Amino acid sequence: MAWADRENQAVSGERGGVESFASRVVRWQQRYGRHDLPWQTGGDAYRVWLSEIMLQQTQVATVIPYFTRFIARFPDVRSLAATSEDAVLALWSGLGYYSRARNLHAAARTIVAQHGGRFPDTPQELAVLSGIGRSTAAAIAALAFDRPCAILDGNVKRVLARHAGIEGWPGARGVEMALWRLAETRVPSRNARAYTQGLMDLGAMVCTRRRPACDTCPIETDCVARRTHRVAELPAPRPRRVLPEKSMAMLLLCDRGELMLEKRPPRGIWGGLWSLPEIDPEADARVHCRAHYGYEARSLRALPALNHSFTHFRLKIQPLEIHLASRGTTPAGQLWLAPVDALNAALPAPVRTLLARLADA
Repeated sequence: MAWADRENQAVSGERGGVESFASRVVRWQQRYGRHDLPWQTGGDAYRVWLSEIMLQQTQVATVIPYFTRFIARFPDVRSLAATSEDAVLALWSGLGYYSRARNLHAAARTIVAQHGGRFPDTPQELAVLSGIGRSTAAAIAALAFDRPCAILDGNVKRVLARHAGIEGWPGARGVEMALWRLAETRVPSRNARAYTQGLMDLGAMVCTRRRPACDTCPIETDCVARRTHRVAELPAPRPRRVLPEKSMAMLLLCDRGELMLEKRPPRGIWGGLWSLPEIDPEADARVHCRAHYGYEARSLRALPALNHSFTHFRLKIQPLEIHLASRGTTPAGQLWLAPVDALNAALPAPVRTLLARLADA
């Protein structure tokens, strides 16, 4: 007998002997949901906020070590606000989507400057902060302050779309609006924290994209996708598209056991990170060094190429190791470090990979 059948058989509730959707989710979460994640510490708003920002487009298993290191360095919002953006980006390096880190730092400073270091406790106030959208604001309000708010992250979209039989790709505006309306009707007036966590846990642990464990699901008795044998079809996947490919060469300018890093512009890909100089793969690297930096190349060697995928395109990187005959003064926005020391800087993931290879050589 399925979990929901066993439970509902003994419970009289709001809908003809079956508990409401929300109460089933809450009861399941209390018994079987996740309770030992490092940010689940009695509704600490700072930890909840940090985890929600890190979890945007990133899985829990990937986030946990980053979260642990971040909390060890910045245990509260005041310590985060007081540090530099470079320090934040350095700890974020490798987690990707770096605008999240910049927004996190900006929001921390706003919370300290405008709210005295105390977190706003309503979704409306939270949504004004940098990097916090509608669903993230609601999640923080619910998990930290037990506010009854509707959330709609990727896991929750899948749970609701299957349960209500909502057709289409959840990223399409019309489908997303339908899911928002549905989500808002199902939020309970009490136990918002357990309900919100329960929806997230169901999507991550039971109602997974592939091989969902429907027999253990607390809401499977009235799930439209389950009843109509369309669990594998709902929700509809993102329409397939061919990602464009781009190429660049990255210059590892080496001199006296050090290499040069450049500070990237604050906006755009890898915004604010330290990276390597980039040129067109067809350009003459020696001429570029002379024209842009005044450096004379003593030797040039092509290293194995590296591929890196973004959301909207794939990037092929051709690293070129260039040993210089001499170098002059270092202008602002550049620095020279030994490869092993450079690994402590805020670096894009592929640059970190390249420098790790160089440090191990």
